[in-house]
Amino acid sequence: MTLPKPEHNPEHRPANPFRALVRFASRNTDERPGQGGNRNPSGPSGSPGGGSGGDGSGGPGGRPPANMRPARGLFGIVSVLLVLLVLFAVMNNVAGQSGTITWAEFKNLYETRQIDVDKQIYVRDTGIDAFKRPGPDGTAGRVRVTFGPGEREYMVRRLDELTGGNYRSVPSSIWVQFIIGMLPVLLVVLLLWFLIARGLRSAAGGAGGMLGNFGKSRHRTLSKEMTGVTFADVAGIDEAKEEVTEIIEFLKNPKRFMRLGGRIPRGVLLIGEPGCGKTLLAKAIAGEADVPFFSISGSDFVEMFVGVGASRVRDLFKQAKESAPCIIFLDEIDAVGRRRGGGFTTGGHDEREQTLNAILVEMDGFNSADGVIVIAATNRADVLDPALTRPGRFDRQITVPLPDVQGRLEILKVHAKKVKLGPDIDLERVARATPMFSGADLAAIINEAAIAATLQNKDFIEQVDLEEARDKVKWGRARKSRVREKEENRLTAYHEAGHAVLQALLPDADPLHKVTIIPRGNAGGATFSLPEKDRWGYSLKWLKATMRVACGGRIAEEKAMNDVSSGAAMDIAQVSQIARTMILEWGMSKRLGFVRYKGADTRDMFIPERDYSEETARLIDEEVRKLVDEAYADAERILTENWDKVVAVAEALLKYETLSSDEVQRLMSGQTLSKPTVSDLLAAEARRNAEERAAAKAASNPPEPDLPPGALPQPA
Repeated sequence: MTLPKPEHNPEHRPANPFRALVRFASRNTDERPGQGGNRNPSGPSGSPGGGSGGDGSGGPGGRPPANMRPARGLFGIVSVLLVLLVLFAVMNNVAGQSGTITWAEFKNLYETRQIDVDKQIYVRDTGIDAFKRPGPDGTAGRVRVTFGPGEREYMVRRLDELTGGNYRSVPSSIWVQFIIGMLPVLLVVLLLWFLIARGLRSAAGGAGGMLGNFGKSRHRTLSKEMTGVTFADVAGIDEAKEEVTEIIEFLKNPKRFMRLGGRIPRGVLLIGEPGCGKTLLAKAIAGEADVPFFSISGSDFVEMFVGVGASRVRDLFKQAKESAPCIIFLDEIDAVGRRRGGGFTTGGHDEREQTLNAILVEMDGFNSADGVIVIAATNRADVLDPALTRPGRFDRQITVPLPDVQGRLEILKVHAKKVKLGPDIDLERVARATPMFSGADLAAIINEAAIAATLQNKDFIEQVDLEEARDKVKWGRARKSRVREKEENRLTAYHEAGHAVLQALLPDADPLHKVTIIPRGNAGGATFSLPEKDRWGYSLKWLKATMRVACGGRIAEEKAMNDVSSGAAMDIAQVSQIARTMILEWGMSKRLGFVRYKGADTRDMFIPERDYSEETARLIDEEVRKLVDEAYADAERILTENWDKVVAVAEALLKYETLSSDEVQRLMSGQTLSKPTVSDLLAAEARRNAEERAAAKAASNPPEPDLPPGALPQPA
């Protein structure tokens, strides 16, 4: 009877443990989380058995196609073979060891005939192996005498004398020598294999190539809920906000603008001084737009590996196009967008330029239907590459300026909503007293005032807190605890009095705010002036008046003390800078004419750019010196004519330390001040502290009640 032949099944094979081990290793290296466990290598994902989960890279079970995947099973086979070789060599070297004895014990066993001479005695690299016969003190087994690598010849001679040559010398295992010699090479090969396999997987799944995650973009995806900022939180930059609002309308309703043939702008460049609100405006865009918002800094593109920046740019724009319509925000783009070909490089390849080239290519490759808008922010638009700022890449350049007085008031109101203000607060007064302050400076004023009021245990912020916070933000913290010598204090008082008197007498200078000899910031004293209006340009009269005010400190201290100090260093720097800028940039010299002599401020070259001759340089130095000498001589004349006013202000500063503009005017008109001096204030504070301590002591120790004669107090 013929039995029916069983159907052929490739899984029904003779048991082979080695094949099973290899298959297990291959499965462990191939099946990764997120790629689907139910895979059928014979069919696509839609066929029976095809996995549906995966990493989205295509192919069965979410894996890359078979022609793009490395043979990861081979990696498992090599690993298993290497482990087996190591185990075989180790077992071959130490197999059968049952005990280690000394040479004296071995000699005693051999002489007492307990060593089985019928079985061979082996001499290996690190010891002598022999077999022990059963005896009264133990059972049979292998014994070993160990010795160091340099003792082999000595032990062989002793064994030869003992046994008369009845032993066998066994050379080192060829497998041990091979593995020891080839182990570093095998480790390098395995490491390279791992990197190549990982690189191929990354290349199949997206950007990055052999760099793995280094080539991935490090952007953050923001939404309205994540930023918490809307256009209602942006104040003081209405024009910039209106232009950005148009971008939001482009994204929400592009057909409305394409009806007449227009197209959505590809890029918007926000330009402005630090702290003006460029990043805040971008956050508000993310809060207002119902589209994905990709945010990344320019420095996040560049890494220590060459080519990573360009790879991250490609990955960022690839994800953005997949999520269109969306917005890409590049903060501080000047980190990678600087003009190409400038400066000094240490080699033939510039990673920053490669990153910039990738940005240029990606932005130029857009279509009008892509729906991806790039918004970049920088405070150094003058150093950006012209190819980056041309129309077609950044179609719009929006300037975010410093706020005017109305803008400062609106910014203060926005930040004041987060704190508790007192009834005496006048935000309009603060706005008028903070010309040329940025939005970040105004936010710092509100925050510093809140901190100061909290430290003084106040229930709300008062106007005096805002005034002190403004001075602290602009000029630094007052160092009231600093103790100075009497002569140094007197020199500082006359120095600041010279500044204050000139500030009050010169009609073209900014109005005097207050003067103090209390150290603030890096200055030993300070004379504060507050412009009455925002100044967007500088007139010749104002520049000359400012130079004379700066010269007043050195003149007053020299006239009063017959000595000069280094305290005028900042004044000298200010006067020199104003005079040189007037000559080089603003053409305020009749001898040099209506010509600009200052080079382009690109800051790409270490050597200053100069386009004039040595003769012109000599004329520039002469004109600068002339302006400074004129300012110094004029200031000296004014102070000499009004020296009694300087003395009155200086002596009042020694008493009161701080004077307001009204008090300075009263002193200059010959009046006296009736407010308490610093000594009076310190004495009053000491008396108040003593009274508080006495009251606390009396409250803790109440007086005993009066008792009649002979009466005893009742026990407690």
